[in-house]
Amino acid sequence: MDAADWDRKYDGAELRWGAPPNEVVVEFCTSLPRGRALDLACGEGRNALWLATRGWEVDAVDFSTAALSKAVKVAATATASIRSRVRWVHADVTTLTPERNYDLVVIAYLHLSRIERENVLATAVRALKHEGILVIVGHHSDNVKNGVGGPQDIEILYSPSDLVDDLHNGVRILVAEERHRPVGDSTAIDTVLMGQVTDE
Repeated sequence: MDAADWDRKYDGAELRWGAPPNEVVVEFCTSLPRGRALDLACGEGRNALWLATRGWEVDAVDFSTAALSKAVKVAATATASIRSRVRWVHADVTTLTPERNYDLVVIAYLHLSRIERENVLATAVRALKHEGILVIVGHHSDNVKNGVGGPQDIEILYSPSDLVDDLHNGVRILVAEERHRPVGDSTAIDTVLMGQVTDE
């Protein structure tokens, strides 16, 4: 989908994904020393704002104007110190060229073609300092048949091994696994990965 499609999805007063941060992001990032973070495809900013509350300086990127507008409105309810730690960036993550200036990159539920995904992951790795952390969570490729919700196009979904293959060298894989997430009376299947950049 293009930015206009996502603008339509984010249209309306309600937060599409809710205000609390993603559970995997919380699990993997709570114990990390704070620094600079890049949130790719940040949507309405729930993960970026949570990181900011923990002292991170965050660049939150999305190509949906509607999503970023809602993120700014949510951020307006936070303290000035939290708001000052988030920079909202209107940009396409598939063409982004960030500097190597981040201690953490978060990618939550970004689903692209295989080639686009490889390019975004390469961008994420290039953005990370030595020993920087990459956190990814998304819908597993098995979710279409055995889970609930999420995109129904299996071509844009991925398994843990897909992500490991995409990352190639220079990233030490700390976690790469399938997770089952309750959704009402059903269960969604996610892929999660945590890696650390090992080369300068």
